[in-house]
Amino acid sequence: MSDRPVILLVAPTGAESEGYRGYCLRSVAAAYDVVLITQEEPSWEVPYIRDCVVVPDLTDQTQLNLAGQALAERWNLAGALTWTEWYLVPVTRLAHHLGLPANPVEAVRACRDKAVSRALFDQHQVPSAISRSVRTLQEAQAVAEEIGFPVVLKPTAHAASVGVIRADDADQLTTAYRHASAAAAHGRESTDVLVEEYLDGPEISVECATQHGSTTVVAVTRKTVGMPPHFEELAHSVDASDTLRETVAPVARAAIDALGVTDGVSHVEMRLVDGHPRLVEVNGRLGGDMIGHLVRLATGIDLARAAADIACGRIPDLTPTRASAAAVKLLYPPTSGTLTRLRFHGAQPWLDTVHFQRRTGDEVLLPADGGDTFTARLGYLVTTASTGAQARDRAEDAARGLTVHVRPRTGTAWREATA
Repeated sequence: MSDRPVILLVAPTGAESEGYRGYCLRSVAAAYDVVLITQEEPSWEVPYIRDCVVVPDLTDQTQLNLAGQALAERWNLAGALTWTEWYLVPVTRLAHHLGLPANPVEAVRACRDKAVSRALFDQHQVPSAISRSVRTLQEAQAVAEEIGFPVVLKPTAHAASVGVIRADDADQLTTAYRHASAAAAHGRESTDVLVEEYLDGPEISVECATQHGSTTVVAVTRKTVGMPPHFEELAHSVDASDTLRETVAPVARAAIDALGVTDGVSHVEMRLVDGHPRLVEVNGRLGGDMIGHLVRLATGIDLARAAADIACGRIPDLTPTRASAAAVKLLYPPTSGTLTRLRFHGAQPWLDTVHFQRRTGDEVLLPADGGDTFTARLGYLVTTASTGAQARDRAEDAARGLTVHVRPRTGTAWREATA
């Protein structure tokens, strides 16, 4: 038996999970014995785990509690962790059920429910967006007229920008509401839609670690979003020397405090409106899209390990050991259709990773055609540099080595699209 602490991880399996969260599991497994609750038999995870319980539905509290109890009877658990948005509330409840360190359940629910978040931001005077929760198109129309166009519509409790869309006028609002409400209908915690003030400015995220109510701002992520009227995330970069951190840190801390988050790693999204930070949302977990990996490349701080340490009541090491930069470019096809060719050439010493999550023969569906992040994205590439701007430029240069052919469908005819 190992004398290392044992951490319970709740996470999905599969190739896409390996591509985006494999670095997290490898980091945590370097310091902890990991026991896993997942939805199907593990594959790539096997070398990094000591035990596993498979349950059909990881959001079902009864199934999760039974699986956690079984692992607690076999192992002396030190903490419980997830980095998956949809599992945050169930895993927090599981931790309380097992007597493990955890955030208050209400704080995690507030992170998940954007309507509750907005109300708490208003109450605590954290700069945010004007926002109203609606359940019908008529209510959405009335709120949009009150706020003033353009507006953003989004599911109250979703993730990965799924269902988030902008409407510039009353004509666009009908289509936008249908899009947002269709995504919201799949929510377990809420099926409402938010109609919000459009925050016009660059989007960033602030990567934070909180323990016993004290928050350290670790890094700022500069973000590129596109594919309007959707808000698809196209690229991110982290620069250890980003001077913006001092500007946004007080607002990030205030947002985390307003929600009642006491422990854990948070991904705090903002927009800079006339240079001033305005809250978009607080995600009570490690940021996605390889952001934790970028932070480690740029600063040396391991946020996945920090999340595990905090979950187990241990003090995380948040001391920077690097002063560099890194960027990720998220790869998309030129059009929706069948992927017929996907190749990359042009290795460089500053090219850290190239990852494909699609294969030839796969169907890809962009947001404009009713798809989302999970149906559209081909993969990503990660670059390093001495500055954020240089890392972003290198990512664009590297992407020119990508060959993508898609056979799109237009009616009954097929044509070839190439990037």
